[in-house]
Formats: sequence, structure tokens, C-alpha cells
Amino acid sequence: MAEQQPAVEAPQTQERGFGRGRGRGGRGGRGGRGGAAEAKWVPCTKLGRLVEAGKISSLEEIFLFSMPIKEHQIVDAFIKEGTMKEDLMKIFPVQKATSA
Repeated sequence: MAEQQPAVEAPQTQERGFGRGRGRGGRGGRGGRGGAAEAKWVPCTKLGRLVEAGKISSLEEIFLFSMPIKEHQIVDAFIKEGTMKEDLMKIFPVQKATSA
């Protein structure tokens, strides 16, 4: 009988200079179905904090003072789901005839 030698594992080092050049981190962070539920909104702007606190009660107040809306959650706070209506309009180009 031949002597059996214990299996020797290869060292777990990563070689440099080979592979596909994907950098660190592997393949993490890929989206999937279902996903996690939406997290609570944390406002980043002063306007967002005012809306969340209830100091601003409508979009008219924002437009009255020409304040830029930089977070979509601000609009979502005033316009609830299902209240917006969408219409489709088809516009044809018209070529004007000139008299020569």
C-alpha cells in the first residue's frame, strides 16, 4: 500500500495583477426582488425640515416665495398617492403655406 499524505491547502492569498480588474468588494450590493421596505424620510434641506414639522401647509406657500424643492418627498407630503390625474394629448406639427 502506498502511504497517503495529508492534503495540503493552498494559502488564501489574493494575487495581484490578474483577474477582471473589478476592484475591491466583490459582487455585493446587487439589487433583488422584494427588497427592504422604504425607510422613514430624514429631510436634508431646511425646507424639508419645515414641511416635516408642519410649518408649511401647502405647495402654494413654497411657490409663493420661489423656494427650490430639492427633495421629492416634499411634494409627496402634499400630493397623496392617487390624487394626480394624467391626460394624454397628441400634438401634430403644422406647416404653414405661404403665398409667393
